[in-house]
Amino acid sequence: MSEADLRAVSTNTNPDGDARPPAPAHDPASVVVRAPQMTPDKPEGFFIVGKATPKVDAYGRVTGAERFADDIALPNMLFGKMVRSTQPHARLTRVDVRRALTLPGVVAAATGADLRVRYGILPSSPDETVMAVERVRYVGDPVACIVAEDEVTAEEACALVEVGYEPLPAIMTIDDALRTDLPQIHPNPRRADNVHKEVHLEFGDVEQGFAAADRVFEDEYFFEGTTHAPIEQHAVVADYGPDGKLTLWCSTQTPHYLHRIAAAVLGLPGSHVRVIAPPVGGGFGGKTEPFAHELAAGFMAMKTGRPVKMTLTREEVFYAHRGRHPVRFKLRTGVKNDGTITAVHLQTWLDGGAYGSYGVATTYYTGALTPVTYKIPAYKFDGCRVFTNKPPCGPKRGHGTTQPRFAIESQLDKIADALGLDAAEYRKRIAVEPSSKTVNGLRITSCGLPQCLDAAAARTNYAAKRGRLPRGKGIGLAASAYLCGAGLPIYWNAMPQSGAMVKIDRGGGVTVFCGASDCGQGSTHMLAAIVAETLGTDVTDVRVCYGDTDLTPVDLGSYSSRVTFMAGNAARQAALTLRAQLANAAAAKLECPPQRLGFGRRRVFCLDDPARSLTFIEAAQLAEAEFGTLAAVGSYTPPALAAGYKGSGVGPSPAYSYSVAVAEVDVDLETGQVQVEKITLAHDVGRCINADSVEGQIEGAVYMGLGEALMEEWPFRAGEHKTPNLLDYKTPTSLDTPPIEAIIIETDDREGPFGAKEAGQGPLNPVIPAIANAVADAIKARIHSTPITPEKVLKALDATSGAPLRLKPSAASRPQPPVPASP
Repeated sequence: MSEADLRAVSTNTNPDGDARPPAPAHDPASVVVRAPQMTPDKPEGFFIVGKATPKVDAYGRVTGAERFADDIALPNMLFGKMVRSTQPHARLTRVDVRRALTLPGVVAAATGADLRVRYGILPSSPDETVMAVERVRYVGDPVACIVAEDEVTAEEACALVEVGYEPLPAIMTIDDALRTDLPQIHPNPRRADNVHKEVHLEFGDVEQGFAAADRVFEDEYFFEGTTHAPIEQHAVVADYGPDGKLTLWCSTQTPHYLHRIAAAVLGLPGSHVRVIAPPVGGGFGGKTEPFAHELAAGFMAMKTGRPVKMTLTREEVFYAHRGRHPVRFKLRTGVKNDGTITAVHLQTWLDGGAYGSYGVATTYYTGALTPVTYKIPAYKFDGCRVFTNKPPCGPKRGHGTTQPRFAIESQLDKIADALGLDAAEYRKRIAVEPSSKTVNGLRITSCGLPQCLDAAAARTNYAAKRGRLPRGKGIGLAASAYLCGAGLPIYWNAMPQSGAMVKIDRGGGVTVFCGASDCGQGSTHMLAAIVAETLGTDVTDVRVCYGDTDLTPVDLGSYSSRVTFMAGNAARQAALTLRAQLANAAAAKLECPPQRLGFGRRRVFCLDDPARSLTFIEAAQLAEAEFGTLAAVGSYTPPALAAGYKGSGVGPSPAYSYSVAVAEVDVDLETGQVQVEKITLAHDVGRCINADSVEGQIEGAVYMGLGEALMEEWPFRAGEHKTPNLLDYKTPTSLDTPPIEAIIIETDDREGPFGAKEAGQGPLNPVIPAIANAVADAIKARIHSTPITPEKVLKALDATSGAPLRLKPSAASRPQPPVPASP
């Protein structure tokens, strides 16, 4: 029975079963393109999935009723501040807090000597302490902590802490980090340089692949480092009770990992630590690991016996950072005359900053996903991450894949131009195929890349415009792929990556318990929608309890675009168990086989005779009478996906999303100013759970990509960040943001919840190279580094040959010798 047929015979009801007018429909601005082979996962059709509806938590957000971490105030609460290093690299000769403790209102202080436990988000890089011990490694490195009766007093006391420094040479570039005559930031007896991680992988016969090529293209690129700039600054409230248990309310995307590391660093059993993640006001990867201030707040709460709040200033957020790595590339690609790729060799150098963070994984990610978008029969990847005396880098939206996508898509456009091929049709020709495996052993399930290319190119009339617009006007296209969650957890184990519990009460209310954080990406609504669709109730009848390590099952966190696929599958599994109980209880009453019952609009009905029905409340009460309390659990563990080589744990995912962006630009040939006139972006989302949310994610990704393409950069002078504020660090405003058209491509992934895949990070990756390719079309010269500033445009226009100008904006972007061999 179709949804239209069912709508004709099944009334829209309120919780008591009375008829009510249908809710007004909302038409999204996006275009939804549905694959012809898609079939509903429910025989009765969808009532919630795929619709464009307000998120269930939207009302609290827009009215200001939501309480974020900094809104939390506890009785007798203290306020904490961190004393931070003023030197990029130095030995600590003393940290004296005695003067600070004499200031009225100061309650306690701590230094690195009080907390010497080393930690790190990755078990392979436990190189941090809460406060510096013996050495500081960047301007902003915490050296002490003060707690006082109020925030102003704590700030004044920080100025009274006496810190002695013995300066060491500061290593500020990739070049310097590769040298062997400078001090090591982290002493390593196995090396003489400041290399943190090297990766050397080769798949297929690369040498033969290049020998078989008709043409070989080789280019160098540089992607500047950027920061997340979330609206909400990092904040934490810590409370240590008389029962010896610690509670942290924290702006974090990964409450489970914070729980784990807080217990280890503070010397508490895991059962005595509780982490609650209130709504997060933006994360983008910048809140996916434990931070020093969070652990310091816990320690000071334990030391004083009083609650402690610590909220970072905007400047401190720039130093706490964990933003996008600056990366230098050498990219060599062999192709046949028809564009078929024969071999690729990618080399990457990452500026990791002062600590490891997620850097080992990021290094792998700069190369691991290259073969997921296009067919590459032979592939070689060399990666190198170095330590420098800058704030540590980590994951930012697109984690390690955004930077190489700029290089790959820029070179593909160059190849297409050289071979006289339409760039969109060329990418379609070499796109990976569904149900295939890449040369480095990654499994492709669904793939909507061809549909994305067709939709975006047709919508923008790309073929007719490319290369034919007046000088200064340009159009560019780029494609990308991204994960739907990492195939393996950070701490390898056989346990599920996501868990969920669903409870139905006899009044018809449904509660979902899941550990995933909501950082604005819409995970709360997604969980409510999946459970409501499965059970046939209304999404407004579902409450979601999330991000509380005491109340919810473990979820590894909101990163790598994993929540829809993994937490969504866990919640759906739990809901399916309850659906079976409801069906069995209702079947006897309706005299209809359980498998012939449909669920929708708060009713359970016979598919063959929809007039025979029960309200959801009636079905729930029958089921509770028969089975007892209605509660079920679900979990999700990805299939075994890693291949048999070292490093294969980074890159596998249960599914990959695909995106295509088309940028249209106007370049002022006198000033070099680039004006983006429109971005059209098609995204393969598998199946759309909520069109409003997907459209919002696409628009947010375009906005972020616009900033990274044209204005965001991470400059340093004498070890200090030159622009640690949102006035000088340029991000786009609403006036800079062009019209954005979202095209939602549905391919129905067989393993996703109702066929869904990710929409949070994937749409960002093609935006930056699409703008770069559009600028190249406009000025007939290519810029090889980000951001694409007016200065670089004018230099390219001044090139006498008219060919791409090899820019040298900084030492970090200059060609370098090959990656050093592994020790």
